[in-house]
Order: sequence, then C-alpha cells, then structure tokens
Amino acid sequence: MVRSEVKDVAGYLAEVDEGRRDALVRLRELCRAELKGFDEVMAYGMPAYERNGAAEIAFAAQKQYISFYLMRGDVREAFADRLAAHDMGKGCLRFRKPEHIDFDLVRDLLRATRRPPWCTPPTAAGGDIRTTG
Repeated sequence: MVRSEVKDVAGYLAEVDEGRRDALVRLRELCRAELKGFDEVMAYGMPAYERNGAAEIAFAAQKQYISFYLMRGDVREAFADRLAAHDMGKGCLRFRKPEHIDFDLVRDLLRATRRPPWCTPPTAAGGDIRTTG
C-alpha cells in the first residue's frame, strides 16, 4: 500500500498487511502517547500528526518498507548520529522489516518533535530543554 483513500487512521490500519499491522499500531500508540496536543489526521494517504495545521510526523506501509517521516529539520540534525545507523532519506526513516524498527529511537524523536520549533534545539541524549525566551 503506497497511498490509501481511507478517511481515518483506524481504517488505514485495518487495510494494512497483517505482517506489518502490529508494528504500525505500535507506531500509532507511540505517536498518540508522545504527541499530546497534535491532531491525528490522514494526509497524503497516510497517518500524520499535525500541530497548527502543519504535519510534523507521519508513517506509512510502503511496498518495500515501513516509512517514518520526520519533517522537522532541527530534530533530524539533533539526532544525526543516531540516525546515521539507519536507512534515512531526506526526511524519511525506512525500516525494511517490522522487527527492525527501533522503537526507542522513534520515541526519542517524537519527544523531541513535541517541543515547539521555537524552543532551544532538542538533544538526542534527552535532558531538560527549556524555551529561549
């Protein structure tokens, strides 16, 4: 499935291949737990998480892999060292097999993403990030 025509995330997950469904459900659960205040929507045929009308995270079951889209450049930069070990495009982290998804990394990326872009840059190591003003 590359692009779905369903109207909600539950419908999307219902039509995903059974071998990938558990991993995608887990991604959804992480997104919902970590991205408080974001809206869960279907955008471009995939589940996405928006803040103020702008998608910052999305995921999808592609033909050859599961993709996790990380739209925030500041978060990608902060996690460059950890992302280097993975198949990463410009803004898309690709997992060829569901069992290869690094859910700890995904959780950390989501936690960094939930900080507004105007905050001090996120850190891959975690820590207390405070706003700059």
